[in-house]
Amino acid sequence: MKKRIISGLLTGVMALSLAACGSSTDNAGAAVPEASGAADQKAEATAAAGESASTHIYVLTAPEDHGWTGSVATFAKEKVEEVNSEGKYSAEVITCDDASYQINQIEDIIAKGEKDIAVVIQPIDDTVQSAIQELVDAGVPYVAFDRIIDGVQDSAVANVKGDNEGIGAGSAAYFVSLGLKPGDKVYVYEGDTSSVTTLRNQGFTEYLTGELEFDGQKIADDAKWTEDQVNSSITYSGAMNWSRSDTKASFETLMGDNSNTSIKWIYAEDDELGMGILEALNGGGIEDSAKEAFLGNKPVITGCGGLDEFYGVLRGESYGDIYGQLGGLMSVTYSPSMIQTAIADMVDYLDGKEVTQDHVIECKNVTADNVSEFKGFN
Repeated sequence: MKKRIISGLLTGVMALSLAACGSSTDNAGAAVPEASGAADQKAEATAAAGESASTHIYVLTAPEDHGWTGSVATFAKEKVEEVNSEGKYSAEVITCDDASYQINQIEDIIAKGEKDIAVVIQPIDDTVQSAIQELVDAGVPYVAFDRIIDGVQDSAVANVKGDNEGIGAGSAAYFVSLGLKPGDKVYVYEGDTSSVTTLRNQGFTEYLTGELEFDGQKIADDAKWTEDQVNSSITYSGAMNWSRSDTKASFETLMGDNSNTSIKWIYAEDDELGMGILEALNGGGIEDSAKEAFLGNKPVITGCGGLDEFYGVLRGESYGDIYGQLGGLMSVTYSPSMIQTAIADMVDYLDGKEVTQDHVIECKNVTADNVSEFKGFN
């Protein structure tokens, strides 16, 4: 795993307030060989960490509204409060509704000209790349979270993300454990058009073809899929924009064609998408005969993310009638609390410690058997 320490520690004391689309200030392995001059910078950073007590950390996220993305801001605020209470560094969360606001926020931070700052950012989309490059050019250290932009990832202190390929592999492994055979029809509900979806698709197919393992194991030789089977038997929905309502409408349309009621394996790339399918099965938008045919096939549905509402189904608290007719239901972990790891990585960097640049957080499969061991988000 590639590890790297970049930039010297920027020190000093500052008091900075930022009027933006949303701002909240709370009170409260071995490294790879370093580039020329990096060792000296690291030594300076370590020394400075002992002498100074006040770099200010800006944490830029999407708004704290609802779902996975909204919960990122909630967890970020918890960690920022912890950082502020410790007193060594100061921190604040800034939320923005869209990429243009986030770009403006970054440009405003740079324009202040202060040198004792650092940034942790959950990029709204890939258009934020140019603003992140401005951070790099200005010598501001940053940690990227969740959406990792290829063009600037090598300049980050750390790129913190869940294991998106592991999510796909986990779903495929779950299907295989319940009897998925090479060439069986699979329907994939995709999140969007970003690298997140690409990696989740890739992990799913690479597990089936034997290229990728999950939980330390690869698929058995006699269960492997050929590339032709992958290409001919897996259907992709196109971008659902991580939307429950869009997925519900799409699934109702899918079940409107009787030939699709025989689909047994449905890989939804987010718990919200999985809930859209459950809502469609519970509602009146699908003919009763189609529901009967679909559920009679004991379908298996997977999601990911850790939505507590989805966990509630696994706990037997809702959708009991539908759940009882399924062949399986599972969610792969991808918690929004990972933003706290991103902030912790920045604090470690400011302390002069080595930080893993490609920081991938392992995922787990959550079923009715182990759901009590996991905390969901609202």
